[in-house]
Amino acid sequence: MQLTARHQEYWSKNLQITALLLGIWFFVTFVVVFFARDLTFNFFGWPFSFWVAAQGALVVYCLIIWYYARYMNKLDIEYGVDEGEE
Repeated sequence: MQLTARHQEYWSKNLQITALLLGIWFFVTFVVVFFARDLTFNFFGWPFSFWVAAQGALVVYCLIIWYYARYMNKLDIEYGVDEGEE
């Protein structure tokens, strides 16, 4: 199946946002948590490293999912591939 230029542009934007969000996921999952043990201050009464591992990463994951869904809904509407109202 041959993709039109519009389809290629749509998938290019899709892949770009996916790569960006996966980069953020990798940074939060591995980089921040790895260096968090060096952060020795308290955050809301808990050591910051514990907070990052237990709460911070989960908040970022939820934000990534929310942003991706919002972005893709707008992109689908822009390119006319949304589900629409039937």
